[in-house]
Amino acid sequence: MKKVAIIGAGLAGLAAAKKLRRGGMDVTLFEKSRGFGGRMATRRTGEYQFDHGAQYFSVRGPEFFAQVTRWQDQGHVAEWAPGNYVGSPAMTAPLRALAAKHKCITECLVTGLHKSASGWTLEDDRGPIDVDGNGAFDAAILAIPAPQAIPLAASAGIDMPELREVVYAPCIALMLAYPNETARPKQDWIKPEDSAIAWIACNATKPGRPRDAQTFVVHARPDWSRRHLDSELQASQDALLAHFRAITGIMSEPLYASVHRWRYALVEQEVGLPYLFDKTNLFGACGDWCLGARVESAFDSGCAIGDAMLAALQ
Repeated sequence: MKKVAIIGAGLAGLAAAKKLRRGGMDVTLFEKSRGFGGRMATRRTGEYQFDHGAQYFSVRGPEFFAQVTRWQDQGHVAEWAPGNYVGSPAMTAPLRALAAKHKCITECLVTGLHKSASGWTLEDDRGPIDVDGNGAFDAAILAIPAPQAIPLAASAGIDMPELREVVYAPCIALMLAYPNETARPKQDWIKPEDSAIAWIACNATKPGRPRDAQTFVVHARPDWSRRHLDSELQASQDALLAHFRAITGIMSEPLYASVHRWRYALVEQEVGLPYLFDKTNLFGACGDWCLGARVESAFDSGCAIGDAMLAALQ
C-alpha cells in the first residue's frame, strides 16, 4: 500500500484524501490547527458559536452536488436559503465527517519536506515529525494557501512558479453576541454599500445553531482589512463595531465581542489550473487558489489532484 502525506486538512486536502483512500492508498493528513476545515471555520467560546470564516457555499458541478447531497442525507449540511448551504450544526460539520475516515495529525505545523531514497520526510521546527510512516511517504500534497505552500515547496527542492502568481485579499472578522431580546435586522444577512463592512450575517438564524443569543459575524471589506491587518485587535474591533451600529441600529453593548484576522481569506487571482503536480517526485499542490474563490473550487481542486496522484501511484 502506497503512503501519501497531505499537509492541510481543509476541504481541498480532505477531498484529495478521500480519492486516494478509495483508491487503496494509505493517507495521513497533517493540520497545524486543532480542528479541520480551514476557512470553513467555526469559533466556539462559552455558550456562543460563530461561523467566522466562509458563511455559506453554493453548488454548480455534478461531483460537488453529489457530495453535498450525501452530506444533507447524513445531516451534516442544510440549506440556509435556497441554494445557499451551510454545515450543520456548524460550518465544520461536513469537514469533520470527511476527516473521521482518515488519519489526521492535528496541531502539527509542517515546516519542511525532503526526499530520500526511502521516500518523503516531513519536519517541524524540532526535526522529523514523530509519526508512523514518516520518511517513507511515497507522495506528498500541499493543500494550504499558496503563500504558505511556497516555502514548503522550496524546502522540498521543487519549483512551482505558479504559486507566486496567486493573490489573496485579507479579511478581518468581528464576532458579536447580544441577548435574544435584542431586535435584529429582518434579513438573515446584510451586504452594506459604501461601508468598511462587506457582510453582516445573523449567525443564529442558520440551521442547527444555538438560539440562546443573537450572534453576528461581520466581515470587513478587503481594502479596509488590508489597511488594518496589522493594527491592534482592539482598535479593529472598536472601529468595526461602530460601523455595525451605524448599519443595524443596535447600540447596546454586546455580551461578547472578538475579532479574527484572515490573512488569506479571498482568492483574487487564481492559477487557472485544477492543481500543480510534479509527477517525477510525486509532489503536488491544490486549493481554491487553483480555480477561484469558492468552496466548491477547493473541493474540485482536491478531487483533481487526488485523481492525478492516484493514477501516478498506480
